Amino acid sequence: MKLSIVILCWNDLKVIPDCLRSIYEGTHSTEFEVIVSDNGSVDGTIEFIRKNFPQVHLIENGINLRFAKGNNVGIQASRGEYILILNPDTIIHDGSLDKMVAYAEKHPEGGAFGCRVVNPDGSYQEHVRPPYTVRSEWCAALCLGPLSYFSEWFQPGVYWGWKGNTERTVGWLAGCFILVRGELLKHLKGFDEQFFYYYEDTDLCRRIWDSGFPILYTPDFSITHLKGQSTKQRITRVSLALDSCVTRYMYCYKFYGARGVRSCRRAVLTGLALRMLGYSIIYLGRQNESTKKYQELCRTLFEWNYRVDPVRLVENGEEPVLANPPLDRVMDR
Repeated sequence: MKLSIVILCWNDLKVIPDCLRSIYEGTHSTEFEVIVSDNGSVDGTIEFIRKNFPQVHLIENGINLRFAKGNNVGIQASRGEYILILNPDTIIHDGSLDKMVAYAEKHPEGGAFGCRVVNPDGSYQEHVRPPYTVRSEWCAALCLGPLSYFSEWFQPGVYWGWKGNTERTVGWLAGCFILVRGELLKHLKGFDEQFFYYYEDTDLCRRIWDSGFPILYTPDFSITHLKGQSTKQRITRVSLALDSCVTRYMYCYKFYGARGVRSCRRAVLTGLALRMLGYSIIYLGRQNESTKKYQELCRTLFEWNYRVDPVRLVENGEEPVLANPPLDRVMDR
């Protein structure tokens, strides 16, 4: 088996039919298998796949294992020389998987590979990033991004001014599409399951780099990503933002220790304070509903980050209780 395609699914009936159809109709010369790891869907997804795509290896987890654990179930069941981690809200363009595997074959030095990802309107979707560091968090907080034109030292967690139109090595790839050598991915034991939402892909790509394999990006092949269709209708924006804060601190603690994670928290607070100040000045006297909601989100994030001890959060799971906590937070970690 040349390629195993692992798709994590959780009530994705609205998007996964087009995803599966694009795979089977657009892949011509590569021997592949599709593994759907289902996290307890109750919207008819399982029945649809059984009826319309009986060739799919469907694994029913029965409960929501979250991103890392759910994908690891599929990774463990895979047989491919290459393993593709793919979101259900993606559309594979004709021939892209054939060409992507051929590209990987020509680059034995690479450990993981990414292609160009576009929005439904064809515009570039920012899905590849430099390595995440505490310094990049500070550069983002202090709005130092433009200085990265002159030195990569100032990279704010994005490739400033780059629109994915050239081949290059990258720090990490978003989890919507990551092609990894199967032996390497299984050696790394897949995703680190402590990351329940966000930073799973950042962590995996860092471990691939640390294993001595670069991550290669090519713009010559592409997919469409609907971006968030598999989650944004079910989890509120504030919950996703707070969960991202938790996993950010987990990541920083894992690689930079107590000192690093505390510095990261200071950077986050600085960035939020500057953002709130800037919005207050720019939209003084002319706020609309959207800007009010954004400022309320920033205030909630500032309150939470101001009150949290990131070391105790990571080590003991302790986090502050908000005055109006969202009810859809991920608490079973």
